[in-house]
Amino acid sequence: MLFSLSVGSASLSLMDVWAVLRGEGDALSQTLVLELRVPRTLAAFATGGLLAVAGALMQVLLRNPLADPYVLGLSGGASVGALVAMLAGMGGMVISGSAFAGALASTLLVFGLAHGTGSWTPSRLLLTGVVVASGWGAVITLMLAISPAERLPGMLYWLMGDLSYARTPWPPIALLAIVCVLVMPLGRSLNVLARGPLQAAALGVAVRPLEWTIYISASLLTAMAVTTAGSIGFVGLVVPHMLRLVVGNDQRLVLPACALAGGTLLVLADTLARTLIAPEQLPVGVITALLGVPTFLYLLYRSR
Repeated sequence: MLFSLSVGSASLSLMDVWAVLRGEGDALSQTLVLELRVPRTLAAFATGGLLAVAGALMQVLLRNPLADPYVLGLSGGASVGALVAMLAGMGGMVISGSAFAGALASTLLVFGLAHGTGSWTPSRLLLTGVVVASGWGAVITLMLAISPAERLPGMLYWLMGDLSYARTPWPPIALLAIVCVLVMPLGRSLNVLARGPLQAAALGVAVRPLEWTIYISASLLTAMAVTTAGSIGFVGLVVPHMLRLVVGNDQRLVLPACALAGGTLLVLADTLARTLIAPEQLPVGVITALLGVPTFLYLLYRSR
């Protein structure tokens, strides 16, 4: 995070950054660090932590190593909500609110369809989410096709993940802290649930309330992350796998490690996105893919 605060179109030394954080330094440095870089860096760290923890929870809930935060169509619903607000010419807060509302609507839609007249199962929930996500993708393509040309760049950048307008980092940070406090003590139960619902129930775990807790928590984490920074891929899928290769499959270690490693990865990716071809900026989702995929493949090769 200190590296992110010091690097940019106007570089600062670590001593300059430390002086600003202590309330010293010149006015230009204070404006640059406190008003521009600190909010964006905190938002990047919080968003990366939200996505990584949500991905780890979804992989436990669905008992599928390929599950990620977007597998249930939350990103598609949020994207449709945000694009509708952009087409209407709304500002940043309205776009964020529309994205959050779209993500929650997609959550309710997927769960309602998967539940049907009986009880939902992980496979049924996964299939329903994939189908709903495909439907949202078709709606997004249609909206991009009929949108005015002057609005397309902003819409495409939001869909690829963009932290340029992340100026309110405290809501995602607060949600990450709250969910970590509530969910991480359940690490022992999550370890048992990963072995299957029947074995978990036989060992005294309340399976259905625990699955509800995981689903609601992962949905809120993903909705807040997408609302803050748009659709950023690979973080929620790659980071939990990377950490399991390093620290094992104990959720008591994986979940807090995901919060730290996911945030670190996205801060690094955002720093590269705004400095590689400065003053132009790249979509941060492109950088996460370029960083995460080779690293994950290397670790997978080493652990064979």
